[in-house]
Amino acid sequence: MVLGTIFSQAQQKASHTGGTSFGLRAGVNFQNINGRDENDDKLKNDMLTGFNIGINAEIPVGIDFYFQPGLLYTIKGAKSNDDILGQSFNTTLKISYLELPLNFLYKPMLGKGHMLLGFGPYVAFGIGGKATYEGGGSSLSEKIKFQNTVKSTDPDDVVYIRPLDAGANMLVGYEFGNRVSFQLNTQLGLTKINPEYEGASNDNTSVKNTGFGFSLGYRF
Repeated sequence: MVLGTIFSQAQQKASHTGGTSFGLRAGVNFQNINGRDENDDKLKNDMLTGFNIGINAEIPVGIDFYFQPGLLYTIKGAKSNDDILGQSFNTTLKISYLELPLNFLYKPMLGKGHMLLGFGPYVAFGIGGKATYEGGGSSLSEKIKFQNTVKSTDPDDVVYIRPLDAGANMLVGYEFGNRVSFQLNTQLGLTKINPEYEGASNDNTSVKNTGFGFSLGYRF
């Protein structure tokens, strides 16, 4: 119903705001996974550097206001380091997502271009990834498998992640008169990405994606 209202308003306002436009965007992510482990201890992970690339549309809904849906391929995850018996062990988790940001954008004139201020929800669907373990003179990689519940009979040589991630976006940036733009965005995951383990009634694990990034874009 909300999307139907937005598109209806967009048709009425298009003649005043220039109509719908499309754009490309790509940038770098600085991602982390925050939350608590099975013992209810706070996670102490390090940021992972990833990237994102995709397309979006700007649909006018009022003077200087737009609805901006998009489709991104993005890398999320985290790093961690553990000291076990005097040896350092590093873990790198990279998760590939197809992400659907649904932002509401305020885009007033500022100088010869436009200021960009936006916020909105996102939904992301896991499509791949791996975990890499290094230490003790050796390394090991495990694939990521997406499922909501892990049974005792499931393989133990993979890393299980929930297929759905969702949360909130915020962005600020500037679009120049030549339609090139830059923006800073932050993202807060609001849903757990760790699955439920069958029979683990006392498991307090709750982990979520968080991060921020810089990106460049161009509007057609």
